[in-house]
Amino acid sequence: MLLGQTIINGLMIGGVYALIAVGLTIIFGVMKIVNFAQGEFLMVGMYVTWLLYKAIGGSPYLLIPPVIVIMFIFGLLLYKIVVKPVVGKGDTAYILLTVGLSIFLQNVVQLIWGANYFSIETTIKTEAIQMGDVSIQLPRLIAFIGAIILVGGLHLFLKKTDIGKAMRATAENSQVASLLGINPSRSFAIAFAIGVVMAGMAGVLLTPMFYVYPRVGQLFGLTAFVVVVLGGLGNITGALFGGLIIGLVEAFTASYVALDLAPVGTFVVFLLVLLLKPEGIFGGGVRKT
Repeated sequence: MLLGQTIINGLMIGGVYALIAVGLTIIFGVMKIVNFAQGEFLMVGMYVTWLLYKAIGGSPYLLIPPVIVIMFIFGLLLYKIVVKPVVGKGDTAYILLTVGLSIFLQNVVQLIWGANYFSIETTIKTEAIQMGDVSIQLPRLIAFIGAIILVGGLHLFLKKTDIGKAMRATAENSQVASLLGINPSRSFAIAFAIGVVMAGMAGVLLTPMFYVYPRVGQLFGLTAFVVVVLGGLGNITGALFGGLIIGLVEAFTASYVALDLAPVGTFVVFLLVLLLKPEGIFGGGVRKT
């Protein structure tokens, strides 16, 4: 019973980790930017969901379409106003920018709503599906299914659409892509906005399970980096499987070692990957889908 429950719990949360990491990896894959504000984009998504829920009510999952639109616009504005001016100015500028953006977003939210903890009160929080001796919490199952659908949809978008193909070409070589008539700046803007949307969708899926507060993104931002390194920088497939692996590692550590040491298991894996296969399980530093 414990083994089966542990595996289910690990896979459920691993799907959400994958969703956050996919947003992080698509920004890196196309723009070659390591985004240290990804956790804060998740936090913004949770606040947007909470505010819409307070205004409209109903199931938080019905808020996914408006949150997608809001987060996409938010991502485009951030790119135009904040990110675009430093494009091409080196890794140091990107690091300082995204770290500063992370701190700025945390403090703006705290200034407006304080350090209070908010939650969405919905009956779905306590609902579960019983399968023999294994219990699957409904919010975790919905989050897992939603994450897999979103990651799969992004994969198809990159493979099948003209915009997705242009983004892939830009990721390979932005100068050659521009010679072929592709606008790299447009691809960068869309990639950044999609990365923000992925984090925001993770926020929607997590809101029924976690409190909403200014530093909630820190819980998931660091884990997303571990997932990306594990799967391979810029590799969407790697981010998906990396998220599931890290979810399982956390679940097994919590169940068989100690609950408080779950993050320790994650970072042990992180160190082992850096030592044994620093390019990640699924390849090197180039973007793959």
